[in-house]
Amino acid sequence: MLLKEINIITIRPIQPADNPELAVVVRNTLAEFGANHPGTVYYDPTTDALSELFLKPKSAYYVALKDERIMGGGGIFPTDGLPEDTCELVKMYLLPEARGIGLGRTIIEKCIETARELGFRRIYLETMPELQQALKVYERFGFTYLTGPMGNSGHFGCELWMILEIY
Repeated sequence: MLLKEINIITIRPIQPADNPELAVVVRNTLAEFGANHPGTVYYDPTTDALSELFLKPKSAYYVALKDERIMGGGGIFPTDGLPEDTCELVKMYLLPEARGIGLGRTIIEKCIETARELGFRRIYLETMPELQQALKVYERFGFTYLTGPMGNSGHFGCELWMILEIY
């Protein structure tokens, strides 16, 4: 009898040791889609220290691992300038082999659940037209487009803004 290989993906909170590998995932994903331009997380210094960034109260970041290898992650963050009841979905990036298997959906669901637990009523996000696959996922969740940015993320390179009511 042959045993079928089981690929288990674990989702857990970010740890300091994740920083270097996550920075590579974020930057490589943006470069892959031609979205590695100024005003994005590609050039944001916090991309190299995500675990420290997510020590901020009312923030959370989840890392997806398969066989101890980081496949991607995503989180929520109380971005400066957003209304008190609104957090931002941030740093949502997956390696190519982690796409199309429901992992992005799982991470977003975990972020929505955490946002509700933390008392948020809305989730905002900033993205770019180059990330078509991600846009479709956000739309399926019910995110709707806004006509301009909210808050003060500092990511002036993002041209699309979306919001989701979660109450």
